[in-house]
This record gives sequence, structure tokens and C-alpha cells, in this order.
Amino acid sequence: MDCPSEEQIIRMKLENIEQIQQLDFDIANRKLQVYHLKDVAPITLAIDSLDLNSSLLITEETLEAIKPQDDSIQRKLLWQVLVINFSFFALEITTGFISNSMGLVADSLDMLADSIIYGLALFAVGTAMTRKIQIAKISGYFQIVLAVLGLTEVIRRFLGYSDLPVFQTMIIISLLALAGNSISLYLLQKSKSSDAHMKASMIFTSNDIVINIGVIMAGIMVYLTNSKLPDLIIGVCVFIIVGRGALKILKLK
Repeated sequence: MDCPSEEQIIRMKLENIEQIQQLDFDIANRKLQVYHLKDVAPITLAIDSLDLNSSLLITEETLEAIKPQDDSIQRKLLWQVLVINFSFFALEITTGFISNSMGLVADSLDMLADSIIYGLALFAVGTAMTRKIQIAKISGYFQIVLAVLGLTEVIRRFLGYSDLPVFQTMIIISLLALAGNSISLYLLQKSKSSDAHMKASMIFTSNDIVINIGVIMAGIMVYLTNSKLPDLIIGVCVFIIVGRGALKILKLK
């Protein structure tokens, strides 16, 4: 469990288990604390079925009270982050194809994957469990198709069927995306929330910033080497990240 997408997958997987009272995620330390009634076996079986290399550390009784939380402010922040991510998805995928940069196209799909996860969390509130899983799986198949098409295009371009990427566009658009993700991270940090899913969103956005920097570095290497190989390498890396995330979503039942 190392990103908010996995957190949302786990939440959907466990939602129909009635004895669960509360889930406390600690993404940074890869831990999940489950407050529940009765037997723990259905919970561990459900999590294990997702193939996230999970293990039960400890189970014990507790008298700790479960307090309901008002998440209206957090939802507003997540809406803002969702809008930023989707806007940059549209910008990057358009400029990526125009500039022949697979790095930008791949980064746009990563932005789209983020948008789907945030959107799923926001739009699916109050809907039936089966409906949530259907929506998640549709998004998973969509991401898989895009990742496969992207990797296929990388192979085609590696074999020489493309022009050199426009490194100026790669760098400028990635700098804008970096600014967008930095604003998202600032908004999330400004909330000073100690809730696990907000911390997870911060980690997710921080990872996006690393990818943005990777595309910028690839653009610089394209300029210095006069080769499209750096762009293709960063594209492959991000397409694999998107594909792995989609496969985890498809494990939902």
C-alpha cells in the first residue's frame, strides 16, 4: 500500500463487510488499522485477494471511541486537486502529440489516473458497492488500453517511425504541470489535516512532481543528445506506472 489509488481500492474492497467500523490508513508506513466487530478473517481475506503483499501484524481489543468527522473542507480541497489534475491531463496529452513527446503523453495519462481516483472517491459517495466496483473497473480497463497503446507507440517510435520531440514544449509544459502539482501540494498541506487520506494525497502529488521533473530532465537530454531516446525512456517508465495501477483496480470483485 503506497499510494492513494491503493487506498481507494482497499476502501471499495472492504466497504461491503458490515463488521468494519472504521479504517485508518498510514500510507507513509504502509499500514492500515481496522476497527471492526466479530471475526477478522473476512477482512484479511478480502485484502489478501488484492495481491498487495499484505500481512496481519496484530489484532487486539480496544476501548478507543470512534469519532465521526466533518470532511466538507477536505472534499473541497480534493475537488480543487481533481480540477487541476484533469486540466493538466488535457493540456499535456494535446501538446504531447503535437510535440511528438511520449513523455508528455505518458505524464498526461498519469494525471488522468489521478483524476479518476479522486473523481471516483468524490462521485461514488452514497452509491451501491457494485456500482462503485463497476465504475472502478471501467476506469481500470480504460487505463490498461491507454498504457498498452502508449507502449506500442513507444516501440514504433524507437524503431524510427517518428520525428525528434520538440524539447522546448516538453520542458515548458512540464514546468506548468510542475507548478500545478506544486499548487495542489500547497493546498493539501495548507489544510494541515492529520487524516490519512489527506496525507496520502500529499504523497501522491509529491510523486507526480517527481515525474514532472523526470520529463523536464528528459527534455533537456533530448536537447543535449539530439536523440528521442530520453523521451521514450521516461514515457515507458510512466506508462508502466499507469498500467500497474490499472491492474490493481481490476483485482476488485
